[in-house]
Amino acid sequence: MILDRFHLTGATAVVTGAGRGIGAATALALAQAGADVVICARTEEQLRQVADQVEKAGQRALVVASDLSRPGAAGELAERAVAAFGRIDVVVNNVGGALPRSFLDTSGRHLERAFQFNVGVAHELTRAATPHLLAAGGSVVNISSAVGRVAGRGYLAYGVAKAALAHYTRVAALDLAPKVRVNAVSVGACATSALDIVMHDEGLRTQMEQATPLRRIGEPEDVAAAVLYLASPAGGYVTGKVLEVDGGIDRPNLDLGIPDL
Repeated sequence: MILDRFHLTGATAVVTGAGRGIGAATALALAQAGADVVICARTEEQLRQVADQVEKAGQRALVVASDLSRPGAAGELAERAVAAFGRIDVVVNNVGGALPRSFLDTSGRHLERAFQFNVGVAHELTRAATPHLLAAGGSVVNISSAVGRVAGRGYLAYGVAKAALAHYTRVAALDLAPKVRVNAVSVGACATSALDIVMHDEGLRTQMEQATPLRRIGEPEDVAAAVLYLASPAGGYVTGKVLEVDGGIDRPNLDLGIPDL
């Protein structure tokens, strides 16, 4: 059956930024597909709640409370995953972010931090996991953003970093082929804490919904379903691609109400 291609029975997946939102939804989706899941975020309490959901789905969960921006933390995460479950089949690089800032308030240091958090951490974890991914014929899925493709006023650092992550995906896919597939999901407006500035302002929310052809804000499960496709054998002939899960956003620019300059 075609649905069998979405199964991850016997696999181990590592999901970063897994305490809530897209990361938590993704961890649960992969568990429901049959994978044991290593979940990482800074807040252990949130991770414990996600772990409970994973275990209710019949799979094992390893909680790793860690700040992946700390040097060496990504390598430690990969080591703990292998020590616990013996393998790594899937890596989901979901951790990332950067606060919106006006242009003049965005320093070079802000750009460097955004790049390191959104691209550097993904690379360090992927690099640490690569020997195990090669052995398993595994898959990497990076979580990018629509503002890496369209210009969002006030999102200079974040947008540039996510654009870099999208291209990182293409290059890594070429370097690691044919044994490891590397893809990304470009996420549009999604109902997570990262979009609080929009979700808590009725005017901004309406504006974002009107900018989206499907006329709604996405849900974390919309993204998790796309990650499952790319991570599983269902996406076995897909690599180096950025799948846009953004409600059809096709505008060249988005204005989310961030102050000028």
